[in-house]
Amino acid sequence: MGNFKDAVRRLLYPAYESRVVKFLPPDRIPKHVGVMLDGNRRWARAVGADTAQGYQAGADNIQPFLGWCEEVGVEVVTLWLLSTDNLNRPPEQLSGLLGVIEGAVESLAATGRWRVHPVGALDLLPDATRERLKAAEEATRDVDGLLVNVAVGYGGRREIADAVRSLLLEQSAAGATLEQLAETLDVEHIAEHLYTKGQPDPDLVIRTSGEQRLGGFLLWQSAHSEFYFCEALWPDFRRVDFLRAIRAYAERERRFGT
Repeated sequence: MGNFKDAVRRLLYPAYESRVVKFLPPDRIPKHVGVMLDGNRRWARAVGADTAQGYQAGADNIQPFLGWCEEVGVEVVTLWLLSTDNLNRPPEQLSGLLGVIEGAVESLAATGRWRVHPVGALDLLPDATRERLKAAEEATRDVDGLLVNVAVGYGGRREIADAVRSLLLEQSAAGATLEQLAETLDVEHIAEHLYTKGQPDPDLVIRTSGEQRLGGFLLWQSAHSEFYFCEALWPDFRRVDFLRAIRAYAERERRFGT
């Protein structure tokens, strides 16, 4: 019965997906989509694979996802690949995860389709990982395509702390006193020092695996974002799931004041 249902889905989904795309209003497509790629380890347990295979299955779904984003007109994507909390995992597990992330980011850069921008507390990462991320960014600096933020060693609270620290150092170098800064400080001053400075805030944040919490993802930037929680584990996240998220976003009446 399962194989029959899968066959029916494969037959019907392309027509259904084409219909969804056709009726998406062009003026209600999110410019920036943030994604919490959750569920890789649970996927591995469910299929009898090891954790490393789960991470790799998740990494393999990134390029198809970016293609779906291009298809509907998304301009910026932020992928949360590793949190600051994840850095506390057992060394052997963390090493495997970092290896998968490094390979995935280098693969994105190698396509020449997307501009890669690492965001996070890169100083907390191993030297080799940090250098490979920076090399991918440099290699794609002039690419005129989708901007892909790869959030590695990322935590929302850490980002805000780093932004404030950067602002204080900037103002101190300019000769400003703390009293002068306190008198003039507003939210835009902090926004100018975030990892994503100069970019639009995310219009839509997607989290897979059924979890319904932010977990520290883009805390500052997501103040006015719409959220979409999907039951699918990230390696199983399909084009149809993505299109449903975009359709749900397009159907919402956004309220920026409450």
